Order: sequence, then C-alpha cells, then structure tokens
Amino acid sequence: MKNIINTNYIKKILGIAVPIMLSNLISQLQMLIDRIFIGRLSIESMSAVGNATTPMWTTMNLMFSLTVGATILVSQAYGAGEKEKARTTLASLFKYNNVLSSLLFLFWLIFPGAAFRVMGVDESIMGMSVDYARFFAPVFILSGVGASISCLLEVSQKTKIMVWYGLIRSLANVCLDYIMIFGKFGFPARGVTGAALATTLAEFLGDIVILVYVLGSKELILKPTFAEIIRSKAAPYIKTLRMGLPPACEGFAWNLGNLYLLVMLNRISVEAAGIHSIVFGVELIAVVLVESIGTATLTLSGFETGSKNPKGVKSVVLNSAFLSWAICFLNLIFFVLFPVQILGLFTKDMAVIGAAGLYLLIVGIDLFPKSGNIIFGSGIKGYGRPGWMLKTQLFGTAFVIAGSTILVMVFHRGIIEIFILVAADEVLRFILNFWKFTRISSEQIRCRS
Repeated sequence: MKNIINTNYIKKILGIAVPIMLSNLISQLQMLIDRIFIGRLSIESMSAVGNATTPMWTTMNLMFSLTVGATILVSQAYGAGEKEKARTTLASLFKYNNVLSSLLFLFWLIFPGAAFRVMGVDESIMGMSVDYARFFAPVFILSGVGASISCLLEVSQKTKIMVWYGLIRSLANVCLDYIMIFGKFGFPARGVTGAALATTLAEFLGDIVILVYVLGSKELILKPTFAEIIRSKAAPYIKTLRMGLPPACEGFAWNLGNLYLLVMLNRISVEAAGIHSIVFGVELIAVVLVESIGTATLTLSGFETGSKNPKGVKSVVLNSAFLSWAICFLNLIFFVLFPVQILGLFTKDMAVIGAAGLYLLIVGIDLFPKSGNIIFGSGIKGYGRPGWMLKTQLFGTAFVIAGSTILVMVFHRGIIEIFILVAADEVLRFILNFWKFTRISSEQIRCRS
C-alpha cells in the first residue's frame, strides 16, 4: 500500500476533484428539485420536459466531450513547459467553441420540432416540448465559453470557483423555478416554459460569475488574452477535435447501449424499466464522485506525460484508483445497510423496494469495475491514446446489445440477468483497459530508462 499511496499526488487529485464533486452534487440536487416541481404540474409536463432535455443535453455533452481533446493537449504542453503552445491551443478553443455553440443555439431555436418528430414525440406534448427547447436554447450561447473555461481551470488546477458556480447557479434555478413555474410573488404562472426560462437565467448567472473570476484572476497563467483569441487560427482547434472525437464517440456509444438496454427492459415489463431507472439514479451519485476524480486523473496524467514522467502518470492513476475504490466501498456498505431507506425516497411500493434491493447490491459491486474503467481510461487518454477507450466502449456496447437481445428475445430472461450482463460488460472492459494502461506504462517507463 505504501508503494501506491503518494500524498503529494493525493493532494493534487483532491485539489482538482473535490470542487468539481461539490459542484456536480449541487447540480444533481438542483435537477432533482426541478423534476419535483415539474412533476407537480402533470405527467404530460414531465414527459414534455424529458423529451426536450434529453437530446439538448446530449448535444451539449457532445461539445464538452470534444473539449476533452483540448484538455489532453493543453495539459501535455503545460507539463512539457510549452506555455505558449498551451495558450495558443486555449485561444483557438475559446474562439471556435463559440462558433460551434452558436450553431447549436440556432439549431435548437429554429428546428426543435423537426428533431422531436424524428424522436417520435407525441403531438399532444409537442407544443410544450418545442416551447421548452426554444426558451432553453440561449443556454448554448455561453456553453462554448463554459467548456473552454472548464478546460482552462482543470489544466491550471484552479477548480475551487466551480463550487461557487454550482451553488449560485443551482440556488438561482430552484428559486426561479418556484417563482416562474407556479407564478409566485406577482409573476405569471408559466409552467413548462417557466422551468426553461428559470434554467436559462440561472445558467447565465452562473456563467457570469465564473467569467468575472476568470477575467480578474492573476493566477491563470495560461489564460489567453482577448487579442490572442481573436487572432487565433483554426489549426490548433482542429487538432483538439481530432483528439476529442474518440471521447465524444465513446460517450455516444455508451448512451446508445443504455438506450437499447431500456428498450429491452420495457419488453420485460414496465416495472423492470422503473426499477432500472430508480437504481440507476441512485448509482449516479457515486458515479459523479468518481468522474470528478477521473477529470483530475486526465489532467494530471496529461501533465506528467508532457513532463516525460511515465512513472508519475502511473502513480497518478493508481492513487486515483485507490480514492475511487474507497468511495465504491463506502457506497457498497451504504447500499447494504440502508436499501429500504434509499429506495423509499423514490417509491412507496414495497414490492418494488424488496425486489430492487438485490439489484442495488449488484450495482454497488458493479461500481468497482466501472470506476476502474473511468480512472484507468483517463490515464490512457492522458497518455494521448483516447482511441483505445472508444474501441473498448464499442465492444461494450455491442456486448450489451447482443447479450440483452439474446437474454430477452431468445431465452425470455428477466431483469436480474440484465443487471448481471451490465456488470459483466464493466468487468470485461476493465480487464482490457487495465491491461492496456499497464502495457503503455511499461513501454513508456522502459523508453525513459
């Protein structure tokens, strides 16, 4: 254990990860309250918002996934002492991310109805979905700046402001939701459009807070000037897109597998899909914590790669794995001791709670290899090899699609087999990703010897 734990790296990992964790947890709480408010309107309102937000957040996440390429390249340049190269890449990122976000804004402002018809959204809720999308679309205007700032803060290891960003944005969203959805303090009740408008205003407020911090900070030595952003060329941005495309496709493949899994669960029963939704929502809290450590792992491993220090990359990943698995262990204990209390927050159906307790246990165990994939995958990306993670995710997606189809359509199995299938997918991919990381590390260390 002494050979694994390095207090210096632990401090650096937590220094980056903890603020992101707190910000993400605050956001998760805000989203939960948001859904509670909308659910009080009607089930149709909930469906309309769900149909609108799913594709819109997917397109926004695509842009943030593409920005992973910039995080890799900038952290490597920073680690190599090439600060000018890092600034040039960031300047290009700030400029051309805005072009991409503006195009997304125009698409969701003008063509939401066309997108929702492709999705098969029912005409009875089409109007509400379109209204929500158009009031939410302005969020995309600043999303390019937001993704670029996230990259700058992570690489600079200055993420504490993210806590204030998350807190201010989320508190504003909850308050504005209450006022605009239900029409409080003399404001008209706007229902679904009120929810969209509240989210948009809160996002703008949070973005303004973090933008003021970035503009006024003297500690962000990689921060490009406005003149550098204006003069920047497209070539560095294209390089970041090439590096970021595999992570973006990886995320798309993961979403595709989960969407197909939901289709198969619906074929089993409505209850099966409901249990999966509940358990997945509970698991998401732990995943958010681990993904924050994964972000720190990517940044620090990229820095150490740029510094020509493969032993440092290995140490970063192993210490991150230690922290992540400690979270998984505590999460599993919590799942084992309080399954009824946890699931009782989401449903009062004791039959569902009794059945879902076993699945909660499986998911708790499954979180260990899933965390391993996040951490060791971040280390592989930090080495500048994001294409590998796309390959293993494509394998995992194909495995889940084929496996769930055979289990449900051929053998008519139930939800327990589906949960085991998902766990098996994570274990298989963890074995592959651990092997790949170990191989790359050995090659790099051997080359430096």
